[in-house]
Amino acid sequence: MIHRRQESSSVSTSSTARRLPVLAAALSLAAAGLAAAQPAEARTPHCPQLTISAGWYGDNQARLQELIDTYGTCGAGAGHGKKPVAVFDWDNTVVKNDVGDATMYWLLRHSKIQRPVRGDWHTTSRYLTYDAAASLATACPAGRSTTLPTATDTRCADEILAVYGEGRTGKGAPAFAGYDRRTIEPSYAWLAQLLHGWTPAQVRAFASAARTQNLNAPADAVQTVGSNTKATAWVRYYDQQRDLIRTLKKAGFDVWITSASPEPVVDAWARGAGVDPDHAVGIRSTTEHGRLTSHLKGCGAAKDGDDSMITYIDGKRCWINQEIFGVRGAAAEKVQPAARRQVFAAGDSDTDVSFLRDATGLRLVLNRNKNELMCRAYDDSDGRWIVNPMFIEPKGQKVAPYPCATTGYTEHDGTPAPVRRADGSVVPNQRDSVYGG
Repeated sequence: MIHRRQESSSVSTSSTARRLPVLAAALSLAAAGLAAAQPAEARTPHCPQLTISAGWYGDNQARLQELIDTYGTCGAGAGHGKKPVAVFDWDNTVVKNDVGDATMYWLLRHSKIQRPVRGDWHTTSRYLTYDAAASLATACPAGRSTTLPTATDTRCADEILAVYGEGRTGKGAPAFAGYDRRTIEPSYAWLAQLLHGWTPAQVRAFASAARTQNLNAPADAVQTVGSNTKATAWVRYYDQQRDLIRTLKKAGFDVWITSASPEPVVDAWARGAGVDPDHAVGIRSTTEHGRLTSHLKGCGAAKDGDDSMITYIDGKRCWINQEIFGVRGAAAEKVQPAARRQVFAAGDSDTDVSFLRDATGLRLVLNRNKNELMCRAYDDSDGRWIVNPMFIEPKGQKVAPYPCATTGYTEHDGTPAPVRRADGSVVPNQRDSVYGG
């Protein structure tokens, strides 16, 4: 059952007073060239309509429909020459579970990870610690085969899983160090880097095979990877998000996906949600002679091969600004004027915070109990955040308040800090109030 939202005593104003309607948001942006919405009774009655009501919390569906009516081709803002942009995170936002994880498990079970160049694991990530590189070299010794025999060599598979899934060696030592916590997550990037030696088409084929396996598996299916790791073996598209994407596109929105999974992997999944692969932005690798390398393409001030700016927290802002809005150089890392930002954004994790904050109309959050994201969503300082339980297996209520005023934010160096609003004021602790159970 879905629990109704309750008022939080930690917030000085009521939720109702803070949640400005989308029409008010449109009016506040009129100076940026966006037209004010027409009154509801004056709108064209032929706006595309959302068709799935099940799973939406409270008035969320109505507010999404209001956004569509306001900014779509049937709204008052139509005919101004630019499509409104909508951007969705992918894993656990459009689908339940993680397609990057699904691909990694498939690679390990089918021995499709190529050996590191010259046997040096540091070539797969500049952020690997010496402990991690040494542990990987010991667990995955040199051999004649081009690929690592992880389907049968469970010791090697176990060590790769520990580094990828836990960010630690099999013995518990930190696996990565020396990175900016708001522009890259090295374990996410490592999956893309371990695809070195394959062509993008080959990686899409691997991801497609994993997709077929995970869609055909029963919900709650598990698989054994390595010696004894029990890993999730199923993925499902959210029908509600497919419906929302379809309706947004019908209404004239330019719909994009941004993901911290490798881009060829996301490409293999995107069409199933109605998004063309050329509208998916994932982790992008550099290529040599048509094959992926262990280095990553750059964004903003980060050059190709710097391996420092992926589609992760502030990096998602950069890649959206660069690839969707055409902002080049260091400016892509900055918040853009309202007319050059997405109208709508959807996400589920702290990795999505920056591009969600940039959305000018409405921001949909699926509640996975992530501290910074939920602090900002529940604080709802400008009335444009809406929270929904996950559509499949929603999280129960987080018992303790979110530590917004103390440790909810992660600095670039990893230091915990208070979550702050745009004006610098600290967000008070927030109580979890939109959840399943």
